[in-house]
Amino acid sequence: MSDSSTPPNLYRRMPLWAKILAGLILGALTGVLLGEQASVLKPIGDIFISAIKMLIVPLVFSTLVVGITAMRDPKKMGRIGGKTIALYLITTAFAIAIGLLAAWLFQPGSGLDLSFDAPVEAKEAPSLVDILVNLVPQNPIDALSSGNILQIIVFAIALGVSLTLIGEKGEPVVRLFESFAEAMYKLTELVMALAPFGVFGLMAFVAGSYGLDVLLPLVKVIGVVYLACVMHVLVVYSGLLKLLGGLNPVRYLRGSLDALVVAYSSASSSGTLPVSIRCAQKNMGVSEGVAGFVLPVGATINMDGTALYQGVVAVFVAQLTGTDLTMTDYGMIILTGTLASIGTAGVPGAGLIMLSIVMSQIGLPLEALAVVAGIDRILDMARTSVNVAGDLMVTTLIGKSENELDLETYNRKAAA
Repeated sequence: MSDSSTPPNLYRRMPLWAKILAGLILGALTGVLLGEQASVLKPIGDIFISAIKMLIVPLVFSTLVVGITAMRDPKKMGRIGGKTIALYLITTAFAIAIGLLAAWLFQPGSGLDLSFDAPVEAKEAPSLVDILVNLVPQNPIDALSSGNILQIIVFAIALGVSLTLIGEKGEPVVRLFESFAEAMYKLTELVMALAPFGVFGLMAFVAGSYGLDVLLPLVKVIGVVYLACVMHVLVVYSGLLKLLGGLNPVRYLRGSLDALVVAYSSASSSGTLPVSIRCAQKNMGVSEGVAGFVLPVGATINMDGTALYQGVVAVFVAQLTGTDLTMTDYGMIILTGTLASIGTAGVPGAGLIMLSIVMSQIGLPLEALAVVAGIDRILDMARTSVNVAGDLMVTTLIGKSENELDLETYNRKAAA
């Protein structure tokens, strides 16, 4: 038997997504078998998540600066920015509408009798003025050290535009950032080699912590959220790629697998950003400039999965408590959910806080959040996957519309 058939070589030949998926499945099985004792494996996942978080700030900053300077044209940047925001808002509105429709059709809260004995205090939504004022960092170094992604994006965009406007004088700095970005891409590749093991540890902990006893009473709402998430990706994202870009959606789904598996296991769209950038450039053929600009913005403001989740859970709580929702209430859920999702941080659990804002707007008891909190991590993994899938879809469409999508790379068959 040749060396090529030995298990280590077989593992090396497997594509990254297959390795990660194997880690996810093995982790889930291990968690079910070990139960709460699976928590001893959590540090493996924690190390991986810490390594991913280590990449976020320098990668976002360097790729945005490189992405903007690579355009060489402020008008082009404005055009791409306008397209990006418009697509993100449209898909978010679709997402929450699909969530409401799914919850209305399948009635996940009907027939359940659950008590609310752990009130959750609602968080007040920041005003539009506060959001706009806080976009501009008073101290860019402080924004970088604290990981304030919105402020980092604003500073990176301003710096990238300035470097473009000063022409040749800015070239040494541009080359420095290009080298720095390349180093971050390589570091991302090295960290991703740990992904199968990190995902194994994370999934073992999740499966061991929740188990079937917690899942069974609320399995219907989990099923509705997951079904709505799948439908949004297959219908809205795939449909937009086909209708607006004339692209084969299957290639997009294959090219996104690495990022989707990491998003599902980590429940962090910001944490998945390094993998998303890698997928966009290497698997789909999106240019460095477009990927470096659109994806960091999407990881911050595009939360389709969060909006969808808010729609399902708001209706679920209404059914659970016997509250009749009017058309005005549904309209308020769509409006508030869309705006709240834009302000949701791309980290695990943030959607639950924003959900309290949506519920308070339509008079639902916030105590019901205690029920959702019990399964929020499981729902968070699905909605994060949708968030990341949306980021990659919009990036691919923008690349196609700007003639910065390598169709040969996009259409090639996935590696065996």
